[in-house]
Amino acid sequence: MKEPEPLGIKQEQEEPEHQQFIENQLCISQDEEQLVQKQETDSPEKQLERCQKTKHRSGLNLHMRSHTGEKPFTCATCGKSYGSRVSLNFHTRTHTGERRFKCGVCGKDFRQSSALHTHMRTHSDQKPYSCTTCGKRFSNKSVLNSHIIIHTGEKRYSCIACGKRFGQKSQLRYHMMTHTGEKPVSCMTCGKTFTHKGNLSEHIKTHTGEKPFSCSTCGKCFSHKSLLRNHMRRHTGERPFSCTTCGKTYSERSGLAYHVKTHTAERPFSCVTCKASFRKQSFLTHHMKTHTVEKTFSCVTCGKTFSQKCELTEKPFLCVTCGKGFVHNSHLILHMRSHTGEKPFTSFEQICPLLHQ
Repeated sequence: MKEPEPLGIKQEQEEPEHQQFIENQLCISQDEEQLVQKQETDSPEKQLERCQKTKHRSGLNLHMRSHTGEKPFTCATCGKSYGSRVSLNFHTRTHTGERRFKCGVCGKDFRQSSALHTHMRTHSDQKPYSCTTCGKRFSNKSVLNSHIIIHTGEKRYSCIACGKRFGQKSQLRYHMMTHTGEKPVSCMTCGKTFTHKGNLSEHIKTHTGEKPFSCSTCGKCFSHKSLLRNHMRRHTGERPFSCTTCGKTYSERSGLAYHVKTHTAERPFSCVTCKASFRKQSFLTHHMKTHTVEKTFSCVTCGKTFSQKCELTEKPFLCVTCGKGFVHNSHLILHMRSHTGEKPFTSFEQICPLLHQ
């Protein structure tokens, strides 16, 4: 009859295996989202290597779902499925709003411990990830990856509705909301809805009056960091956005976007009443007043009504090209340059006195 092995020896043999199981589960619990993303992008050789390293059935079953696509855990709220219970639990917090991990410095809370860990770097100014192209440093590797796309110009994600392409999946996701009209986050104060939580955070400052970002040069304060960044370019003269057609540079991306339309003749903003189209939303808004504003000023001679008193004034200076009339000759001179293409002024300050004649 075979002697039973001493209990102490059996425990010593099982303990490393048991400890490895605990470590595997802990790793899976803490970095489930990163693990799933890594499994999706690894090469077949790397996947095979990981399969060979997975010694425990529970870890193997979890890993094999990355190959089979099996997602047995379903959200009872929205029906979305996941390959592991940990991923489902993480997703469930998006419905419940549960944020268990709180920053001890500023009080901001997070759904994931890894998100809190990344956030803490904003307080310590720790930026371990740097761009090999321009040297800019980041506290988060995912933010670095998003930044690199600026240099490569790669746009892997395309909209199935309009064909527009994007460098990041999140950009495509928010763009799709412009087609569906979905605005899932709302302001608790006024009820206004937004597609992005970041837009809501910026909007809330309009209620609180908070302006935490100040210019170190002139002291002016801003509610958003992006506004401060744009303002600083007035001091530095930086104009990082350039037109690929004519080379003209701008301090803001919106200025470049508007300028590009002068080359393409694009007029995306149309009036629903008369079908007139415009390059800018502000131009359309101003135009719409011609349909809605009350016309209280009437001509005593012909009875025609106008929305502004100045429109009653005689316009003796006529354009010989298009026939448009002007009250002042200086305004006619400025208008004529729209036909000739003449641009004698190098700054807005030079043309401003003429506009007020």
